[in-house]
Amino acid sequence: MKNSYKFFENRECKYFPCHKGLENFNCMFCYCPMYQKEQCLGNPSFIERGERKIKDCSQCSFPHIPENYEKIIAFLKQ
Repeated sequence: MKNSYKFFENRECKYFPCHKGLENFNCMFCYCPMYQKEQCLGNPSFIERGERKIKDCSQCSFPHIPENYEKIIAFLKQ
């Protein structure tokens, strides 16, 4: 895919790819914009530390799949 307003791939990032197994890896949402929301479109797990729940997105690749750009934008507009 070509870099655009919906897709950006940074192969020179020292963490690239931060998730394995994707052919077209979208770095547009390097930091997931849904992280602060407990309910999101991805598949996070949660780590419990005392009374705190910590969202763990290390196994989620949802924001890095190019076709999910529009879904994320629509979710954020809600």
